[in-house]
Amino acid sequence: MSTDNTIKYSIVVPFYNEEQSVARLYVKLTQVMTELDEPYELIFVDDGSRDKTLEVLNTIYDSDSRVRIVSLRRNFGQTAALKAGFDIAAGEIVISMDGDLQHDPEEIPAFLAKLEEGYDLVSGWREHRLDHWLTRRLPSRIANGIMAWISGVPLHDFGTTFKAYRREIIQSIQLYGELHRFIPALATWSGARIAEIPIKNIPRQSGKSNYGISRTFRVFLDLLSIKFLLEYSTRPLHFFGFFGLAASGAGGFLSAYLLLKKLLFHQQILLENGPLMIAAAVLILAGVQLLCLGLVGEILSRTYYESQKKPIYATRVVRSHESQSALA
Repeated sequence: MSTDNTIKYSIVVPFYNEEQSVARLYVKLTQVMTELDEPYELIFVDDGSRDKTLEVLNTIYDSDSRVRIVSLRRNFGQTAALKAGFDIAAGEIVISMDGDLQHDPEEIPAFLAKLEEGYDLVSGWREHRLDHWLTRRLPSRIANGIMAWISGVPLHDFGTTFKAYRREIIQSIQLYGELHRFIPALATWSGARIAEIPIKNIPRQSGKSNYGISRTFRVFLDLLSIKFLLEYSTRPLHFFGFFGLAASGAGGFLSAYLLLKKLLFHQQILLENGPLMIAAAVLILAGVQLLCLGLVGEILSRTYYESQKKPIYATRVVRSHESQSALA
């Protein structure tokens, strides 16, 4: 057991209308964390619940000094609720999980054991899902396959909240929209070592799911933004320039083709190939616009990174003989 007051583990749990689950989850968490025999804290985030969730959380807070409560002014969504908890987490290891009892606290030691192998982020994998096959499992499998392909992170389950992080990894990631499911992809930018372990998929015991089919469209749009952020945020001209050059090249080719027909065969281009001529002009114009958009993006990118003094790299450790001599 640690001999100082440093918090070893922070458990972050967002709640939204989960009054029937709060107390049971708290009991299970305290049982598991007490057995680990390390200092810990439980960070419960109420995401603008309309039932008695906050009342139950306040009662637990009054009886346990290891509990911290964050109450959001309204329902901001799971990503914002998780971020609120991550921002105040003091533990060396941060573990996130859902508050609806579908994640078993007894699996926390398995996450910690995997982190001890040298990983920075360990994600849960609902290997044997109990959801309806057509409406939940099949769409989820397709979505996870697309996410893994686009992000380059070979995970089977991006959707689960049950994850363990080293604090420096999770607190360096800016979250918004529905980006909590893309944390592994965002963490790869800083060189995080990522692993995945199977977890149980426990049926929901009370309440109802807060997710709907509309989430699919939001996730798809966030996926596009993640792809752009991961690969082109510091070089937007490479992204827009590719399409700009392709469009301008295609327009130039069509224009050269029409010019040859005019010079060699003396055809009336506007009368005989009007649509093709218009297409060539549109392609050239679109190409120029995309190139200009890329250049503007480059200027904005440089302005952002330089004004914010935001690093374009992430270090794992720095060793220097000079700094060691100064400490001697």
